[in-house]
Amino acid sequence: MPLNRPDLRKAMLEIAKNSRPNTTFCPSEVPRSLSDDESVWRPQMEATREVARELARQGKLEILQKGVVKSPDEELRGPIRLRRPPSA
Repeated sequence: MPLNRPDLRKAMLEIAKNSRPNTTFCPSEVPRSLSDDESVWRPQMEATREVARELARQGKLEILQKGVVKSPDEELRGPIRLRRPPSA
């Protein structure tokens, strides 16, 4: 069963909410929290990154690369981490 964007969004916000302040998490934790089956969660990684960008634009999440907060609109190549903003 494929995962949908609302499920990814809800799971991402829940992980961020339950994280300690300034603690980052890997985007792959989001679809993996919804399915243990790699053939289900792995294809959802691009959608997961897109949802992270949407939430970052709304100020609900920060995207980090090499420890630096990035704009959700800049090109992000390579690994990223996510966290709730300090103001959240």
